[in-house]
Amino acid sequence: MRMGGSLAGPVALVAAVCLLLPAASLAQLQVGFYNTSCPNAEALVRQAVTAAFANNSGIAPGLIRLHFHDCFVRGCDASVLLKVNPGGGSTERDAPPNNPSLRGFEVIDAAKAAVERSCPRTVSCADILAFAARDSVNLTGSNAFYQVPAGRRDGNISRQDDALDNLPGPNSTAHNLTDGFGRKGLSAEDMVVLSGSHTIGRSHCDSFLFKNRERLASGTISPAYQALLEALCPPTTGQFTPNTTEIDLSTPTVLDNNYYKLLPLNLGLHFSDDQLIRNATLAPLANSFAANETLWKEKFLAAMIKMGNIEVKTGSQGEVRLNCSVVNPASSSSSAEIEMLMFPGGTTSDDAPAEDVVATS
Repeated sequence: MRMGGSLAGPVALVAAVCLLLPAASLAQLQVGFYNTSCPNAEALVRQAVTAAFANNSGIAPGLIRLHFHDCFVRGCDASVLLKVNPGGGSTERDAPPNNPSLRGFEVIDAAKAAVERSCPRTVSCADILAFAARDSVNLTGSNAFYQVPAGRRDGNISRQDDALDNLPGPNSTAHNLTDGFGRKGLSAEDMVVLSGSHTIGRSHCDSFLFKNRERLASGTISPAYQALLEALCPPTTGQFTPNTTEIDLSTPTVLDNNYYKLLPLNLGLHFSDDQLIRNATLAPLANSFAANETLWKEKFLAAMIKMGNIEVKTGSQGEVRLNCSVVNPASSSSSAEIEMLMFPGGTTSDDAPAEDVVATS
């Protein structure tokens, strides 16, 4: 993909974003956090993501979404990765907005195993997830790159209800979206900018089909587009179907500004996407990004850094998990126990079969 101009350099970009962050965040996270304790941490994560992407390019939007869904619930603390909540009850991972649509867990596990072999008990799962999202942006965005301030710690609470209360859905109104992002310290512009990540990835039929029948009646979706979606999605009575379609009709695997160009043509897949051009405050932002890809991409990289600072745990808060899917045991002094947590089932990412390392489409 050719771009209309060059991106801001990583150092300048981080400096600009840092001006927008609270002073507490500046003191908590820093670029190069693992330079001494685990200098190859980011390279190992990048290797895991690149290997998965080579097998299935759909893993990139999956990892970006995984990071987003983590940060919006209890902050960027890898709580979305937990399979079991020590306090009991269902986890974020089991919540309807996440299950079964979230993916990329296997890639995070592979990256964590590689990092643990190199630097045991040093790099948090929350930082690995932030690095993996950045690498996914890089792979799909024509080498769009940003530095990730690190130093996050992993949380030990994961509740389904928290995901239901905090994650904006595909049927959200403009007010719902701006209010939900605002509660996380993100502006209306940040919301419109981050919505542009919908230019890559796929969505399940039950996320758009039924609501779009209302849009058809109100004239806010192209009849031909809705007819295509009806043909792609089997008739059901509302039960979940695994069928999916691209969110961006034209360039579904490239992180570009085509998402914004589709909206005025009534080709936004979700009701929430369409809301960006139906609101007097949001529409000028969406239109400006449709007209200037370089502007949008620079703001997108900055917004990803800002999102990665939501309610982070640092210092003595939380923990550094040995296995991203479970909290550490109360006492992890046993070497055998540590080995089981780091490499469950006795398998490392080096000797695991390829199909177990990458997420399936």
